Amino acid sequence: MKKEELKPLALAWQDVVKAETEKISEKKISLRQDPDAVYREAYQEVASMVEARMATFERYTMVVDAFESKGGDPDLVKDFRNYRDSILFNETALASPRAIFLAILNWATRRDGGIAVLKDIGIVLLAFLALLAVARTVGAAARKWIGRVPTISKLLETFLVGVVFWLVLTMGLLLVLAGLGVNIAPIFAMIGGASFILAFALQDTLGNLASGLMIMINQPFDEGDYVQVGGVGGTVKSVSIVATTVATPDNQVIVIPNKNVWGNVITNVTASTTRRVDLVFGISYEDSIPEALEVMNRVVSNHPSILSDPEPVIRVHQLSESSVNFICRPWVKTEDYWAVYWDLTHQMKEAFDEAGISMPYPQRDVHIKNRTGARS
Repeated sequence: MKKEELKPLALAWQDVVKAETEKISEKKISLRQDPDAVYREAYQEVASMVEARMATFERYTMVVDAFESKGGDPDLVKDFRNYRDSILFNETALASPRAIFLAILNWATRRDGGIAVLKDIGIVLLAFLALLAVARTVGAAARKWIGRVPTISKLLETFLVGVVFWLVLTMGLLLVLAGLGVNIAPIFAMIGGASFILAFALQDTLGNLASGLMIMINQPFDEGDYVQVGGVGGTVKSVSIVATTVATPDNQVIVIPNKNVWGNVITNVTASTTRRVDLVFGISYEDSIPEALEVMNRVVSNHPSILSDPEPVIRVHQLSESSVNFICRPWVKTEDYWAVYWDLTHQMKEAFDEAGISMPYPQRDVHIKNRTGARS
């Protein structure tokens, strides 16, 4: 309808509201003039008249809203709404406590009033419990299906299952509310407006969210990996959409914002199945290099956790100020790295001692020149 057609319609509904309000006022006046007629049924009759008028108010409001949306006169729209608000405010302010109580009681005991609301609440609660079970079942099925994809990490799998769970739960609740006659369009409008505002208020959080998604998609690490990032080293416990949780070797739990993880160099220590142990051993210049090489090769070859392929590298590396340094670089399984590192450090010292090979302290020869030019 056009605004020219809506204006007389709004005036007509205003007249209907006026007529019903006059009837309610006349009924209240008659009750005040005849105290003997004031009984519960009389109050309930007034409450029923007020409820019936509320339905008229709703239609009146719909016409006024349509008139405003079609470009109707703003002053006239304001007058229409002020008329409605003044009636509701004055009646509420002048009503006796007993009348208000009976009106509420009457509404609460009606099938289309409080009983209908309780029924709807019960339906929503039961639907929520049922949807929880459905969402968990769908999430379990999604986890089983996603787990068949070998390239998806545990972190991304957990995230996708969580998305499926909340999506099923949210969509199910919206469908239940729509089935109960609730207008869900304003909910989407509210979400759209709130998301625009939150985008500015939560810029850091959104940055963490984007970084979390990049971590899950690119998979620089997974749950259980030992990583070094942002100056922190530890085992990855979990990755949410905003933060990464790691546990240090001494069992401290550290939570790192995802943007600090993705924005720094990430070292995944346990990503590979094998690692090279890099050790340096020094012997005195007076000791035999071939004998030292023989001792080192024997110690390395006798260790059960050292791999034969790739072959260990043992070479003379450097002639330093106080020692001849050897590199010792065996390959091991990643989980054996520290055990081999500590074992070789221990066993190499003992093997050198048994062979009479010294591992010198840092030292320097100092020559003192006297006044006559002779050295001492």
